[in-house]
Amino acid sequence: MSTHLATRLGVAGIAAAVTLSLAVSPVYAVDEGAGDGLTATAPTGHDMPTVGGNLGNQHYSALDQITKKNLDQLAPTWRTNVSAVAPASGATGQQTTPIVVDGVMYLDTPSGGVIAVDGATGDSVWKWENHEYGMSSTRRGVSAGEGRIYTLAGDNRVVALDQTTGEEIWAVQPVGPDGENLGRVAKVATVYSEGIVYAHAADGDRGAVVALDASDGSYVWHFFGGPNRGEIFTGVNGESFDASETWGPVHEDGTDCAVEGGATSWMHGAVDPELDMYYMTFGNPRSCNTSQDGSGRPGDNVFSDTLVAVDAATGDYKWHYQSIRHDIWDMDNVHAPNLADIEVNGVERQVIFYGSKSGHQFVLDRTNGEPVLPTEHKPVITDDRQANAETQPFPLERLLPECVAWEKLGPDNVPGDPWRGVPNYNGYQPDEDGNLVFNPDSYVAADQEHLTYPDGHVGHREGCMYDPQWDLPILSTTSQNGGGDWSNNAYSHNTNLVYFPYGTNNVAHWNGASANGQRAIGQYQTGGIVAYDASTGAVEWLQHLGTDMSHGQGPLATASDLVFVGQIDGRLLAMDAVTGDVLWQFQTGTGIGSAPVTYEVDGEQYVAVFAAGTTNPYGGSVTKGDALWAFKLGGDFVTASGSQEGPLTAPLSIRRPVQGSAVEGATVDNTVLLARSDRTSDTAEAADSTNQAAMQPTHLRVPVGTAVTFLNPGAETFTTHPNQLEHCATQFFEGEFNARLQPGESYQHTFDKAGDYFFNDCTDPRPTGKIEVYAESEDHPGALTFRPGSLDLSAKKGLFTKVKGTVNAHLDLPKGYVHEGEVLLETELGLQPVPASKVTGSRNHVVLKFDKADLDNNVPAGVTELTVITHAVHEGVQKQIRSTVSVTVTK
Repeated sequence: MSTHLATRLGVAGIAAAVTLSLAVSPVYAVDEGAGDGLTATAPTGHDMPTVGGNLGNQHYSALDQITKKNLDQLAPTWRTNVSAVAPASGATGQQTTPIVVDGVMYLDTPSGGVIAVDGATGDSVWKWENHEYGMSSTRRGVSAGEGRIYTLAGDNRVVALDQTTGEEIWAVQPVGPDGENLGRVAKVATVYSEGIVYAHAADGDRGAVVALDASDGSYVWHFFGGPNRGEIFTGVNGESFDASETWGPVHEDGTDCAVEGGATSWMHGAVDPELDMYYMTFGNPRSCNTSQDGSGRPGDNVFSDTLVAVDAATGDYKWHYQSIRHDIWDMDNVHAPNLADIEVNGVERQVIFYGSKSGHQFVLDRTNGEPVLPTEHKPVITDDRQANAETQPFPLERLLPECVAWEKLGPDNVPGDPWRGVPNYNGYQPDEDGNLVFNPDSYVAADQEHLTYPDGHVGHREGCMYDPQWDLPILSTTSQNGGGDWSNNAYSHNTNLVYFPYGTNNVAHWNGASANGQRAIGQYQTGGIVAYDASTGAVEWLQHLGTDMSHGQGPLATASDLVFVGQIDGRLLAMDAVTGDVLWQFQTGTGIGSAPVTYEVDGEQYVAVFAAGTTNPYGGSVTKGDALWAFKLGGDFVTASGSQEGPLTAPLSIRRPVQGSAVEGATVDNTVLLARSDRTSDTAEAADSTNQAAMQPTHLRVPVGTAVTFLNPGAETFTTHPNQLEHCATQFFEGEFNARLQPGESYQHTFDKAGDYFFNDCTDPRPTGKIEVYAESEDHPGALTFRPGSLDLSAKKGLFTKVKGTVNAHLDLPKGYVHEGEVLLETELGLQPVPASKVTGSRNHVVLKFDKADLDNNVPAGVTELTVITHAVHEGVQKQIRSTVSVTVTK
């Protein structure tokens, strides 16, 4: 709904705010017009006053002091642990991207407050929290304008703070003019432009974008992604339509799917002050049963999965573009839209880049929403139970693969294609050679009578975009956690390339799936960045970086043709904007889930990043923190270890983990029960279970050499309710075994090497288990020596980039032991071991080399202990070899 109303809401909670301004801090001059005068497409300069850089979310800076030629001089100049600043907390983790105005950085803290930090020194200027009404935990950025900082807080509040002091000026709980609940305003970055603050509601059943008067927080207008019944919209082309008709009729019980839930706006919008338009994206429909059941909402479901343009001042509808019709996959194309003025076929065009989870980028005319680069409406498979749309829009130039890759199982193809599918999904089962071949008689046969295929189709679901599902799991790409999700894009004026971060995370959908589908257990969750030509859509380069890049790891492009981007493993990268090559990297010590910024103070260019970490998609394996880092040429900040870098973060759960903690094999007779909800229940509900935890136990831990039994339990095990169906234990991706067992049958497999062995069921692929095999550890004191015994890790000019060379070590092996596998070095500071850069084995010892640069940030100066871990085979049995030595480190 678009409404303009001047009614003012009451100001609440001002007196309860806690703000600390440091008495020793200098006085910071604030431009009262900060935030005004910004444009959608001009590059940023000495500041980055919005979370998108400029109002068009280009994440591009005209600063060029830091170049490819002097990158080796780029080093940290300060680090501030924002939670330690009073009022202090132990909170960690946050998704916010900082803004910079007049050399001062403003950002959300892990506790949900806001802090202002001097961009040149890292000193805190002020810090705000309000514990009377609380703070919103997950935040994605603040905005600035009219001498205020705009943020969000508890109980759906939008808050304005004094930009100089952090004192609370107003706090409001937005509601519609008739008391409408506008949704949960708690996460999305605010946007300021020309006297208006824009806030987006997400996480709830229904949410609006709401515009507030920046002076006092009073209501201006709102727009719902799920339209009200009978609401008529008229666009710039003069055509009118009733959006609610695209959600099907109201149900007999009065339920209106359009207003029951879904189509919320998860990311901030973009503003074009010259066109007087505000652009916002709405997510998938989630109403009427589940997000993956479309039967109750026939039609395209406008404005779900839609980019909407409205009058920035009034909220009046201008145009829309729907990227996914009748979404049943939770594909949420909710990237913050990017604006640019580019040349297409020799003509200057005002465009907007739109799309995210689908891996699409639609390039549209931002004046009217018409495609600038060609698209097609491709016929897709439909299921007569789902009310699917018969076609879906696709750009002719695609950025990421459109289908799952069904690759052969085998030890020589691990991890394989980043988009590879887990076996048994969609009926793709391994043959005797490990090839995944479609089996028409598998579980998917139950859907066949309901499916209609486009002309020329192979006649089964291959795991492609928009393959439909009903009650049975169908794996497809990209996913609710793949594609671009909510990481920002960047657009470079120099290269005319758009930099699109992505994640790889195929997902299985069915109506009963919790939340938004099941990311297939055991698959690799990775990602990277793809760069495409803005004027043609053609991919220029793709750099697969090995970690998910779709959850806040947004790139920043600069005029010196560099792209800065963080990774969830703690690394900040500088990449060649033209080629995608990684030219420089820095370990912060905590995960990065936000975009870097760059700015200038007193003629020096800085790059800063907030390394706080976010859990998606790696859960508790992420090393979270509260560290705000800033870098400049010749930066001289040194950590407590004597290194400029932080230590290695904890290892990530790159493979989607199984449910449940490890169970020692000896406690369950080294036996896994297939397709049972638990090991003891003799009930009909427990038999032939399709639950993802229906391998009992899901996580079995055994030593090397153990023979594990896989049992499809029959009447001898469960007298009353034995399994009735055939079940499998299909190991992937190495293809070690593929046992097909009738009720009462068993298969035994002996594990002779350490590692994690995932397996699932062919009858229904959701039940998945893991065998964790470990080698018994042998400690060999005195076997490890470093030569020399003291390690010189000092750096020329004191910069971490100047730590050069290698250190040598020898590991003596006992007689009859043969070395096998990689060598790792445990350090005092690193949360994961450092791999050897070179390993040379001989009959009775192993010669090792470690890069000094890899050791520097993981060991302190002075005396420290180093432990080598590797494997060796003795009398046919793999053993883990450990040896520890004390060394002296100088820096």
